Amino acid sequence: MAKTQLSNLRRQEMIDGYLFIAPWLIGFVLWVAGPMIASIILAFMEWDLFSPPKWVGIQNFEQLFTTRLVGISLWNTAYYTFISVPLSLMVALGSAMLLTMQIRFQSLFRTFFYLPSVMPAVASAVLWFWVFNPEVGLANQLLRMLGLPESQWIWAPETAKPSFILMSLWGVGNTMVIFLAGLQGIPRSLYDAAEIDGANWWHSFRAVTLPMLSPVILFNLVLGIIGSFQVFTSAYLLTNGGPQHATLFVVLYLYRLGFEQFRMGFASALAWLLFLIILVFTLLQLRLSDAWVYYEGGET
Repeated sequence: MAKTQLSNLRRQEMIDGYLFIAPWLIGFVLWVAGPMIASIILAFMEWDLFSPPKWVGIQNFEQLFTTRLVGISLWNTAYYTFISVPLSLMVALGSAMLLTMQIRFQSLFRTFFYLPSVMPAVASAVLWFWVFNPEVGLANQLLRMLGLPESQWIWAPETAKPSFILMSLWGVGNTMVIFLAGLQGIPRSLYDAAEIDGANWWHSFRAVTLPMLSPVILFNLVLGIIGSFQVFTSAYLLTNGGPQHATLFVVLYLYRLGFEQFRMGFASALAWLLFLIILVFTLLQLRLSDAWVYYEGGET
């Protein structure tokens, strides 16, 4: 009798649990799992949204290796990712360390540094469109004041990608907040012990701050690379891939294939290529993290 009551109780708890997660589960099936399954099927088809899909086998995947713009978009994305992510991490960590100092209006400064990251992407793009204007933009005005040569910024192939990398530093607020939380979790006693041993600021940073913060650095590194591989809004609004395909990032090219050229099968194949690239880089980072990430519990 007691076992029957216990079984009924567990069954009711299980039903309640499923009911609680039902909204998320339904959303996941409809908006994530469903489109992913449809995408992998479409990757083996030719479909223009208006005619019935036609099975073409691995033809779309073969085209990935013969289409020039695929290579250009991958190179642009890799260039952007492997420069912007390390720079963003350094700027975010530096900002977080400055904001841990005991100064007046500390909360105000933290809010000021974080505000750009909550600004809508479209509003940020419009703001930077004005900043990079060669004639009246703020960037060239600053260069004129400093006596430095002016730049065409996003309007020249040579400076377009560096301009987007510079723009990416504008949104390091979220990364900075995570670093800030990590810094505040480092025991003060470790710095005191290092000071007694004669360590200066740089020694403390290398021997205490970086090791204790390494799990946070790994977290931000993984998220940063995933996010950078999917850069889209700013490139679409500011340059639409130009000039001369200099800012044609993978997701922007994928959007063009699917919703401008109506090549949904090829776009799906490119989407899965991007997914595999991000997956490989994520797994690689986690594997390499054994060599440099320190966990306080002793696990490395």
